[in-house]
Amino acid sequence: MSGARAPGARRDPGAQPERTRLAWRRTSLAFAVALVLMVRQAALGGPPAGYAAVPALLVWPVLLVVARRRVRALAAARPRPLDAPVALAVAACTLAVAMSGVVVLLW
Repeated sequence: MSGARAPGARRDPGAQPERTRLAWRRTSLAFAVALVLMVRQAALGGPPAGYAAVPALLVWPVLLVVARRRVRALAAARPRPLDAPVALAVAACTLAVAMSGVVVLLW
């Protein structure tokens, strides 16, 4: 069996943990850039457009905390999979930013 491993064998993660860390950092940075652009557009568009950026401002710290915890978890030799509630929180954060951005741009 080519895919079988001995129970005590060490896992060779290769570059996967590093790629995942970079993906989390890239996501956090893209979120920050989108947030800055939303706030800028809201400042130019007036108070009603600013209200649409509020959900994004509220969920950004949540994404940062989740990303930081996940990057720390990847330092383990055998990182745990991402829990379903955490994955849903990240998806909700991303959806909130996307919806806020659409509202700001259409305002």
